Amino acid sequence: MLLLAWQAAGGQNLDRLPQAKGVLAASAGQCVFLDLWLARTREQQLRGLMHVRDVPDGRGMLFVYGREQEIGMWMKNTHVSLDMLFIRADGSIASIATDTRPLSLKTIRSGEPVSRVLELKAGSVKRWGVKPGDRLLSP
Repeated sequence: MLLLAWQAAGGQNLDRLPQAKGVLAASAGQCVFLDLWLARTREQQLRGLMHVRDVPDGRGMLFVYGREQEIGMWMKNTHVSLDMLFIRADGSIASIATDTRPLSLKTIRSGEPVSRVLELKAGSVKRWGVKPGDRLLSP
């Protein structure tokens, strides 16, 4: 099982990262249960989902910052398209970037101070009906 996780990540063993369960509560009435990799340290955040070749449905990476700040993300060395949810300290979604372009160096900005960023497989936001103002209930 560990070998499969390492291979799916393109050689990066994401299962060595801290993990948590999360719940996205969409205003459309749907709750989505997620398995999350946590990127808490600067090193983990710099690496993110680089070199990953697949992000399974219901899986994502949550970048956790110590304080609210404007965040800029990019897709350097990231081979899969992602949806990025920029999340305020109260758990509400401030903004969303969908279908990001793999391997791009373009900065994707939160637009306001946030404390977390959730990266999911591209298409997840549309499929689940997630919109700004919806909430990440945990962690």
